Amino acid sequence: MQVPAGKLVSFTMFILLVPSFVSSIDEDNNDNIKKVISHKLMFEITLHGFLLWASMGFLMPIGILAIRMSNGEECGRKLKILFYVHAVSQILSVLLATTGAIMSIKNFNNSFNNHHQRLGVALYGIIWLQALTGVLRPWRGCKGRTVWFFAHWLLGTTVCILGVISIYTGLGAYYDKTSKSTKLWTIAFTVEITVIVLIYLFQDKWVHIQNQGVPVRPSEEHGSIGNEKGEHY
Repeated sequence: MQVPAGKLVSFTMFILLVPSFVSSIDEDNNDNIKKVISHKLMFEITLHGFLLWASMGFLMPIGILAIRMSNGEECGRKLKILFYVHAVSQILSVLLATTGAIMSIKNFNNSFNNHHQRLGVALYGIIWLQALTGVLRPWRGCKGRTVWFFAHWLLGTTVCILGVISIYTGLGAYYDKTSKSTKLWTIAFTVEITVIVLIYLFQDKWVHIQNQGVPVRPSEEHGSIGNEKGEHY
């Protein structure tokens, strides 16, 4: 039985084209799957960044400014309010940072080949250590109060500095991962940090500024002049 040459050519072309057609379908399906994963990953990265900003870039500074406002405050009610603002903001900050850490461990590729991931590990450890010192706060006047105060202050300062650096490195990692510009977010965060630092520095001078409008008694003025003279010797 002889097979016509035309049919043989058609059958050969069909055999050759089917694999490429199936391969193109598979590639389209893979692209669709990648897009779905990409959208999911994008949401998780964005949520992780928002949690870290809310923790380190908002709640932590609020707590610091609140406790500094309590310095020199004589009203017991205001002292209590400022202390609770400090405590609640720090607790929420720790919880949000922990949630962000769990998301990172669960959903991201933690190869620790960049500064953001390495810094994050150190930051999460110090956050919990600082929170632990807050829970173990001794009463004022106790023997270990001075050591505790210095340790709590040092850990809090370290957390703030590392937190700000972590947010900047996180914005850089976001750009590397998505190729989306983070210039606007970087500028906005820089403005926010600048305002917080200015308020922080202004708090030290607020009492002094208020006292400038208070009349000085002759005895206080005489003592002040005497002190100024004594400073020259």
